[in-house]
Amino acid sequence: MIVSGLLTSVSINFALCAIFFILYSVLRKQPGNYKVYAPRLLAEGRAERPSRFKIFRLLPTAGWIWNAWQPSEDDLLAYSGLDAVVFMRIIIFSLKVFSIAGFIGIFVLIPVNCSGNQLQNIDLINISNNSLEIFSISNVNNGSDSLWIHVGAVYLLTIIVCYLLFTEYRYIASKRIDYFCSLEPQPNQFTILVSNIPVPKGSTVGQSVEKFFSENHPNTYLSHVVVHRKSKMWTVTNAAKKIYRRIMNSIKSANEPQFMRYGQLEANVKKDHSREEVRAAFVSFKSRYGAAVAIHMLQANNPTQWLTEPAPEPQDVYWPFFSSTFMGRWISRLVVIVGCMLLTIVFLIPVFIVQGLTNLAQLETYFPFLQGILTMSIVSQVITGYLPNLILQVSLKIVPPIMKLLSSAQGYISISEIERSATHKVIWFTVWNVFFANVLSASAFSLIFIFLEFKDIPSKLAVSVPAQASFFIAYVMTLGWTSTSSELFRVVPFIASLITKPFVKNPDDFTVPSFPYHQDIPKILFFGLLGFTYFFLAPLIIPFLLGYFSLAYIIYRNQLLNVYAPKYESGGKFWPVVHDSTIFSLVLMQFIAFGIFTLKKLPHSTSATLPLPILTLLFNEYCRKRFLPIFMAYSTEVYHIV
Repeated sequence: MIVSGLLTSVSINFALCAIFFILYSVLRKQPGNYKVYAPRLLAEGRAERPSRFKIFRLLPTAGWIWNAWQPSEDDLLAYSGLDAVVFMRIIIFSLKVFSIAGFIGIFVLIPVNCSGNQLQNIDLINISNNSLEIFSISNVNNGSDSLWIHVGAVYLLTIIVCYLLFTEYRYIASKRIDYFCSLEPQPNQFTILVSNIPVPKGSTVGQSVEKFFSENHPNTYLSHVVVHRKSKMWTVTNAAKKIYRRIMNSIKSANEPQFMRYGQLEANVKKDHSREEVRAAFVSFKSRYGAAVAIHMLQANNPTQWLTEPAPEPQDVYWPFFSSTFMGRWISRLVVIVGCMLLTIVFLIPVFIVQGLTNLAQLETYFPFLQGILTMSIVSQVITGYLPNLILQVSLKIVPPIMKLLSSAQGYISISEIERSATHKVIWFTVWNVFFANVLSASAFSLIFIFLEFKDIPSKLAVSVPAQASFFIAYVMTLGWTSTSSELFRVVPFIASLITKPFVKNPDDFTVPSFPYHQDIPKILFFGLLGFTYFFLAPLIIPFLLGYFSLAYIIYRNQLLNVYAPKYESGGKFWPVVHDSTIFSLVLMQFIAFGIFTLKKLPHSTSATLPLPILTLLFNEYCRKRFLPIFMAYSTEVYHIV
């Protein structure tokens, strides 16, 4: 892409962002749009409908920006939970990293790149018709000592990122513990889910559970409720709440019998006994410590029976897989893996179309009748600068819902687990199909064989990645700036509201949406990957990334406060996903650095860059040992504190 093509893309995306901001600032003040732009406030009774018309409602204002900026992190924690805080910490972490990276890239690396003369035919007077490679490492002379500045920059960024990752991991781990200690005891904390329950002939699931836990956990076992195939969430919710009240009453009344069998409590729960029992049950204990011990102990000699896991919050329960067997879940996961692979292969089609549009010479070869149109300056700039990323954006919209659907078929029993699994899938799908497929898309077969020749990967990436810098700069603007601004405007809910408004009988009948973590976390992490890989190759991308993260900070804060209500609370379990993804991005940057410095014939570059991935992976292993267990389970100390 030439500079003029980039400027065209900047102009289009900036104009779209401005339009979305103006429309939002006007439409959000119209009472008829409260269900679109402030459904949470409306549901909580905090959205005041004006009694009469005022002209200011038709004028765009920026007061919402201050309202989104003002609340502290503690306010956000109290209002939207720890998961929302962790999400915002991802953006803050990215702003810290790329503010430093941007300073190094703009004021150190770009001047070094521009001072080279590796690329010929560069006209500095007519710079708008030059390639963006003049600002990249490609313009630095082979073997030049200036390349050692790039080596130093890679080392410096690695140290900074590892330090910030460590401090963030430690901070969020402590927040997770503090948040748990500050909560009132919840029913699900006293309860575990037991599945694959063996039932002897002539017995029932309930009898098996009663016998097993009375014998093996006599001092801590309280009661149980068997899951039925047609169980409704409210049944278990009410049962869990009654268990909690029973526990609290028994603690207060020392002279009364400490605990009653859940059979007496179960009699008060309305349900049809004719429904088929599932070999799963919610088992409750007298203390949270007792429940934790039962979760982390192997219950039977056969590890496929009496499987235990923490009980999800009542509103977090996902019912379809309660009746699945151990083998059924295992087969389901294999089917999902195959489904993800097929989706990845199918998605290569729009990727190759996108790459064809970025190469005008190739487009003229395949479609000679378009040659006259493609010679027009404005048409060529729109096609190479904006259209490819628009096609990619539309194609990527369907990926998170599909990945969530596939994750829901893996046998998870909570929505939070499904969304974390979908987050993993969307991240790696995006890395493979958007990054690797675009930078190595000479052909589908070459894409496969490149990864079969492992030793050649760094050198091949060193050639391919810098060539796609302009494409990914435009990608950041289209799927970063514009897409995030459209999240503020909420295009689809707004259009749906206009269409359905004449058919709505009860205006107060609406649903408050929950935040789509599986959709937005992968997007932020992928932009982070682009920032790391292009930091020393083409630093010009960093200012565009900073623009995206700044927009994301304000817009997502606004949405968390006004639009989305938490559907579940995982206690910050998304952060390990963020940490692992960031480590992968760092190692990828280091592998590309190894390849590019070798390609540039920098003396001793191999010995200079080889320690980096080794040290980074050792740092990652330390963090996994130090912090990851905190996100897997709470310690004995925590249970004794509370």
